[in-house]
Amino acid sequence: MDLQALKNKYDIIGNDPALNQALETAVKFAPTDLSVVILGESGVGKENFARIIHQYSSRKNNNFFVVNCGALAKELVNSELFGHVKGSFTGSTETRKGYFEDANGGTLFLDEIAELPLESQALLLRVLQSGEYRKVGSNKVEHTDVRIVAATNVNLYEAVKRGRFREDLYFRLSAAQIRIPALRDRKDDIYLLFRKFTSDFSETSGMCKISLRPDAIRLLSSYRWPGNVRQLMGFTQALTAQVSSKVTPTLQRIELTAQELTPFMPVEEGDPIPVVFEGGPSSGQASAGAAAIDLQPIVKAIFDLNQRIDELEAQVNRRQLPAPPEPVRPQEAEWQGTEFAAPSGRIVDMDPDEQPQQDDRPLSIKEKEAEMIRQALEKHHGNRKLAAEELGMSERTLYRKLPEEFRKK
Repeated sequence: MDLQALKNKYDIIGNDPALNQALETAVKFAPTDLSVVILGESGVGKENFARIIHQYSSRKNNNFFVVNCGALAKELVNSELFGHVKGSFTGSTETRKGYFEDANGGTLFLDEIAELPLESQALLLRVLQSGEYRKVGSNKVEHTDVRIVAATNVNLYEAVKRGRFREDLYFRLSAAQIRIPALRDRKDDIYLLFRKFTSDFSETSGMCKISLRPDAIRLLSSYRWPGNVRQLMGFTQALTAQVSSKVTPTLQRIELTAQELTPFMPVEEGDPIPVVFEGGPSSGQASAGAAAIDLQPIVKAIFDLNQRIDELEAQVNRRQLPAPPEPVRPQEAEWQGTEFAAPSGRIVDMDPDEQPQQDDRPLSIKEKEAEMIRQALEKHHGNRKLAAEELGMSERTLYRKLPEEFRKK
C-alpha cells in the first residue's frame, strides 16, 4: 500500500511518524473482521480512519453507517441501534429498523461510543459476541452480520474505573486499537495543513493564498490547537477571508509576518477548554499541565520564550541562529511544492521578472515584547492594570518589562 496515495485519497495531510503508524495499522486491520476502536481527541479525523477500514475490507460494497452516540437521545438509543416494534413506547406508531439491521453485511461506525448508556453497552456486547439482538418491545431474537468500528475521545480505561464503561466491552474492543496523535504533537504538520487549507479556500473563493514567514510559522506552530485539524481548518479559512484579496494575473499569494498574524491568532477566554482525551492512565496530569501554561497563546509565543532566547543568544555571542530546516513534505500537490515556501515581502507578486528582495532585519523578541506593551498601554491610556490584563501577565511583570518612556510617567 502506497501510504501517500492513501493520504491523498482520504484527504489526510501530514508526515508525522505517529500518524503514519496509525494509517498503517488501519490498513492492516481492514481485511480482518475485528472490531476496532479508534482513540484520539475531537477534531483529529477519526471518521476518515473508519472509512479506510471499511473501504479496504471485504465489506466495502455494502453499507457504511456513521452513528454519533453522543447525539442520540438516551431514551431512544436502543430504538435507534436495534429498532422497535409498533406500540413498544409512546409515539411508536410503526415498526422500524435500527442501524444494526440496516447495516447488515456492512460496517457501523459508532462515534463517541463512551456516551452510550450502560444498558446499551450490554446490548452492544451481545451483538459483538453472537450477532444477536432484539428490537425494543419484541421478544424475537434477530441476527445481524455487522462489523463495528468505534471511536472515542475519552480514556476508556479511566471510564471503566469510574463505572461509566463496561469492563467486558472495554476488553472486547481494546484488543484492536488505533491511536491518532493530537495536532499539537505533530508540529511539523501544522504549516503543511495550513497551506493545504488556504490553497483549497483560494480555489473555491477566488482569493489569494496565504503564506507565512518563518517567524509566523513558529507562532502558528506554538499554539496548542485544542480543536485539532478541525479548528486549524476553520482558522485558516477565516484568516484567508480577512487578510487576502482577489486573485489577479500578477497577484496570487499574500505573505504574513508574525506581527501581522498575531491579531488573528485564537485567544482562549478564561480557562482553556480541557482536553478530554488522555493517552493513558497517568496522562491526565500532563494534559492538565499543558492546558495550564497556555492561557494566552500570543504571550506563550513571545513572553514565555524570552528567557530561553536570551540564554541562547549569550551562548552564541549574540550571533543569529540558523532557521530550522523546512520539514520534508510530499510533492503531489501545488500547495505541497517549494513554490509555496515563504519568500520575502508581504505581498507576493507572481511577475516572473520581479526578483525577490532581501529580508529586513526581524525584530528581536525584546523589541516585539516592548511593542506589544507599548500598544496595550496606549490603548488603555497608560493604565497598567488594564494593559497587564490584556497581555495576560501580572501588573508587577508588566512594570518590570516597561519601555523606558513609560517608566517616567
